[in-house]
Amino acid sequence: MAESKKHLLLVEDEAPLREALAERLSEHGFEVEQADTGEHAIEQLAEFAFDIVITDLRLPGLDGTRVLEAALLRYPDIVGIIVTGYGTVKDAVDAIRRGAIDFVTKPFQFDELLHALNSALEQRRLKSENAYLRSQLQERYKFEGIVGRSPAMRAMFQLLETVSASASTILVTGETGTGKEIVARAIHHNSPRRAQRFVALNCGAIPETLLEAELFGHVRGAFTGAIGNRQGRMEQAHKGTLFLDEVGTMSAGLQMKLLRVLQEREFERIGDAHTTKIDVRVIAATNSDLQKMVADGQFREDLYYRLNVFSIFVPPLRERKADLLLLVDHFLEKFSREHHKNIKRISTPAIDMLMSYHWPGNVRELENTLERAVLMCDGQVIHGHHLPPSLQTAEASNTVTRVSLSDAVAGFEKDLIQDALKTTRGNRAKAARLLDTTERVLNYKVKKYGVDVRRFTS
Repeated sequence: MAESKKHLLLVEDEAPLREALAERLSEHGFEVEQADTGEHAIEQLAEFAFDIVITDLRLPGLDGTRVLEAALLRYPDIVGIIVTGYGTVKDAVDAIRRGAIDFVTKPFQFDELLHALNSALEQRRLKSENAYLRSQLQERYKFEGIVGRSPAMRAMFQLLETVSASASTILVTGETGTGKEIVARAIHHNSPRRAQRFVALNCGAIPETLLEAELFGHVRGAFTGAIGNRQGRMEQAHKGTLFLDEVGTMSAGLQMKLLRVLQEREFERIGDAHTTKIDVRVIAATNSDLQKMVADGQFREDLYYRLNVFSIFVPPLRERKADLLLLVDHFLEKFSREHHKNIKRISTPAIDMLMSYHWPGNVRELENTLERAVLMCDGQVIHGHHLPPSLQTAEASNTVTRVSLSDAVAGFEKDLIQDALKTTRGNRAKAARLLDTTERVLNYKVKKYGVDVRRFTS
């Protein structure tokens, strides 16, 4: 993958030396801006995000140390190199303690400066890459991280196990707030691409005029405001996974360009005649009916079939109310820890309110509701008055089946028993030990819930 040029600010008061260095650095692929004083350098730093600053230590007015401090304050990851005379090496070492990566003593050969510069850039690249991979590894999304034991969710988990190992394009569908991005992350982190980047782009959150540049990147001068080369999300996800949320909002022109990437595995940045090869897995998501959009001529049929190699539907929360108690426990533990609270449980009347509600915003709405409840609660128990007014006054409508706490617990218990019997191939004694209960109690529950043990007997 070709990298964009690095932008370098060269600060040197000796004009012949500065101009000669700028010319040589430009020949080696750097975009160079010059400053003859510390004050001028700080003005330029305020106007543009440079990748590198090379500054003489001794300058008229503000010295190089002040320039370096201003650069690091504004851009903590900037590469800073100090140029110094032999007699001020001690000051240069002090500058390294303040954040400079290296220093070069005058007089020097250009190759010496270039070596220091390339070494500093490689050091920054490795640091950035390692930090990114660590952050991604710390945020692992295994299938068990998606909370749910309802039949609909178990069926989804089985499909996730199948598709994660493949390289196929995937279309994730479901209502807003069901957790489509979490599903996409789970697929990525259980795939052979897990060590590479997961890059997400919400197509519906970016104006159409900017979406193409955000997706494919641009070169300097491609349009007004394009002051430098920029990688797009597609290029950032090379060797990894690109998640395109709300893909149904794409214009016809962008749909065509995305189709080409999926077919040819190549694209061009805006304003660039150079074709970039790409190896990326695309996971798209939508809350729209793409089939209807295809029928209405709003979405390309060929792109729809390219995206829909595998389709995963994330069920809405109202269709998996048996998972609600698991989700409640998960979010209470999460937000109690984050907000340093000691929440032990949620009261039965409060649970009934949660179970009666229709949850149009799905799991995301439940998550926000429980974070609010944790913040409102001063004790150890969440009560009904800690919930939003919309839930306190919610009544089960005629079109929504009310699920009581006992029904939810029963459904959860039945699922656990069936899972244990499946694992032990119908052996009740082993299943009872797995469930930490007695065989007599297990037999009672099997009869109570009408579990057909013969289904699990090998």
